This record gives sequence, structure tokens and C-alpha cells, in this order.
Amino acid sequence: MSASQLAKGQSRRRGAAPPALVDPGGELYGFLLVAGGGFLLAMLAGSLYNIRFLPLFLAAGTLLCVAVPVISAPVVTSVAWLLLAGSSPEMWIGDVTGQGGVITAVVKVLGLALLVVCMVRYGARLDRFNPSFAFLFMFVTGLAHGLWPTLTVIDSVRSLIGSAAPFAFSFSRLSRRWCNAIINTTIWVPSFIVGFGAVLALVHYRPLFTSEAGAFRLAGSTHPAFLGGFAAIAIYAALVELYRDGRPRHLVAIVINYVILGLSGARAPLAGALGVTAVVFFFLRSQPFPMRRRLPMVLFGMLALPVLAALATGSSGIRLLNVLSNHAESLSGRDLIWPLFRRAWDASPMFGWGIGAGKNVVDPDSLLAHLLGTVAAHNEYLRMGVDGGYVGLGLLILLMAVWAITWTRHAPRTDRFIMRAVFIAFAIHSATDNTLIAATASVMFAWVSAVFARAELEREAAVAAASAAHRADQPAYVT
Repeated sequence: MSASQLAKGQSRRRGAAPPALVDPGGELYGFLLVAGGGFLLAMLAGSLYNIRFLPLFLAAGTLLCVAVPVISAPVVTSVAWLLLAGSSPEMWIGDVTGQGGVITAVVKVLGLALLVVCMVRYGARLDRFNPSFAFLFMFVTGLAHGLWPTLTVIDSVRSLIGSAAPFAFSFSRLSRRWCNAIINTTIWVPSFIVGFGAVLALVHYRPLFTSEAGAFRLAGSTHPAFLGGFAAIAIYAALVELYRDGRPRHLVAIVINYVILGLSGARAPLAGALGVTAVVFFFLRSQPFPMRRRLPMVLFGMLALPVLAALATGSSGIRLLNVLSNHAESLSGRDLIWPLFRRAWDASPMFGWGIGAGKNVVDPDSLLAHLLGTVAAHNEYLRMGVDGGYVGLGLLILLMAVWAITWTRHAPRTDRFIMRAVFIAFAIHSATDNTLIAATASVMFAWVSAVFARAELEREAAVAAASAAHRADQPAYVT
């Protein structure tokens, strides 16, 4: 029996995953040549029919030229997209152009385009419990029930795409190299944001720090609240890797990201990160990262708390210390905006007003919107309640829980424990922030998809190894 026949037999026995649509070898370039030739013929026919079609074909041809290196190097382009999403171009570009919403949509569409590239290179999969199905349900029920008076169908479609996009990578099979690259990039996204923000500050384009009620907050190229969210996600990612291999660089990354998180003044992300870190440090066993290596970090944290408290009593220049000493009860205006969302939800409690309705509850020209500087709910449960009612919100919570449990079921023990703790922290954080529509969602769930896919690849490799070992133990019979 040949090696290729043996490999095919082994794939059939272990239920191998469906192959990629396009072989990354010679078949890929053949596919691109055929696609390019077909495009040129279509451009010729369209231009002969109506010359006004020529600019559209030229634009499409430019995108096709860009698509060739993207398809050839999906890992590099995915990392570049993740850094772009983390840098928040809707802010450092949107502040000048005034088109922040459009830029956000473009970044998410680029992510969906990368999903298609990954499907072409690695193959597709049906992610049955993906939370994006909850948003689709809210869209359909909103159309059936009737949309919010100021919400159009087109706006609801845009909100559907924007809400579902962060979860999209789980519909593709992913390579081990892609997963490792996305995970490692996620760990260093906050450092990249701060470094890029420092460059923008040096050229006097955008300040590195912002001021809020006389207190300074580190912003980088994004908003301090977003930077805090990115730092919390980076801490989660570094914790997973630290408990897998125990490498000191992950411990260094955790410390750096905690410094960034503290300087950002983001309270809810800091609380979530501290909670997950404490639970993991005290209750999760790990051979690569044993308790004797954790003890110095725990002692350092215990010593740092009284120092922080002492600084908080006399310092108001740093926002987090200001909050700890004077304004811990403040909700940053959330208590003013939440009643509007509760009334909108009460007006259609079961099925809500359609996906995207939450963006229209507060009039952007109202005094409240100008005072707070936002029309967002800063509470995903209220926003989802307005969009999908109790049914839609319940479905989303159920799918998020089942999604996390299903994908971590066969993951390594430390991965399973930390990832489930992260989802619990995310659920708590969602009560005071926009965790599903902010830029942080794109980074977080790309990382989650990478962790999930890596666990599945490891499970498949373990099954294959066990099958090979079992066959090796079987006696050979000669007839």
C-alpha cells in the first residue's frame, strides 16, 4: 500500500475535516489564473455593452490584485487586520474625517473578507452555536414585529453585519500557524496601540493622554476605555499561554498590560482582569507554571494594594486613583441614560424593536447626548433588550454559554478553566460597557476563535495519534 493510500485510509477512519476549497499549492495559482481570465473577459463584454461600466471593473480589478497576496498570505494579512482594528482608525482617522461609523464598518467588512480568504485556504465549518445566529434571529423578529420608528431596514442590515462580524472566524477551519499568530498578536495589541499613539503624539496629530475631570488617562491611538478593554483581553490571552508553557515572556506581558490597563483608568476591564487573574492564580494548577513561581507575584500584589490606597488618598492626577479616592460610586452618566433604554424595552418587552434599535433610542441632538458625548447604552443587556426583547436577549446569552462550553469541552484543562472564567468576566463587564459593538469585540472574538480552533486541532491530532498507536499494537497477519 502506498503512502498516499495509507494517509487517505487514516483520514477516513478518524473522520477528517473537509478539505480546503482551494489547494494552497499549485491549484491555488491555477484558480487565480482562471479567475483573472474570466474577469478580463467579463470586463471586455461589460465595457462593450456600456462604457460606464469600465470604472467599476477597474476598481474591481484593483481589489482582485490585492486579493492575490492576501490569499497567498492569510496569516500576515490577518495579523495586520488585527493590529488595524486594535488601533481604532475610526478615532485617529475619524476625528479628522468625521466618518467614524463608516471606518468602523470598513474594518469589520475587511474582517469578513479575511474570513472568506480563510475559508478558501483552510475550509469552512458549521459552527452550530455561534452567537451570530442570535443577531440573525433578532433581525428577523424585528422585521416581523415592526422596527423602531427611526430605524430603517438598511440600518438594521448594517447592524446585523456589524454585530455578527466579530464571531465570524469560527465558521472557518484555521491553521495552527494562524491561531498562534492571532493569539500572540492579541497579547501585544495594547503595546502597539500605545506605541502608535506615541508616534501620533510626537507629530502633534493626537494626544497620548486625555483629561477627564482633571485626571489623566492613557489613550494611545484609541479611547482610554477601549485601550483598557484591549489590555484586559491581552491579559486573558497571556494567562492562557502562561499556563500552557510557563514562559517568562507571558508573565512580562501580563505585567505590561496591567500597567497599561491601570493608566487607562478603565474600571470594569480592570475589575474583570483582576478577578480572572486572582481565581486562576489561586485555584488553577499548572505544571509549567507551579505555585512556587506564582507566590512572588501574589506577594507583590498584596504589597502594592496598600501603596495604591495611600496614593489614592492624595492623588487626583491619575483617573483610576481619582476614582478610588473620590468617585467610586460614579457611573459616568450611565444612570442618566439607562432609564431611556428601559422605557424603550418596556414598550416591546418580548421581541424588542429589531437589531440596531438601541442606536436610535437617544436622540444624537439631545442635550443628554451632548453632555455624555455618546448615545450608546453602556450596558449590553439593555441594548440587546431593546433590540431583541427577552427572547432575543435570552437566546444570545444561551448561545454564548453553549458556544463557550462546547468549544472548550475537549480543550486542555487550563485552557478550559481560563476561557470559561473569561466568558463569565465578559458577561459581568457587559453590564456597564459596550462589549459587543466596540472595537474590542473584533479583537476579543478573533482571539477566542483562535483559541477554540487550536484546541480542536490539538484534539484531532490526539485522536490521530491514538488511532495510529492502536493500529501499531495490532498483530499483523500474513495470509
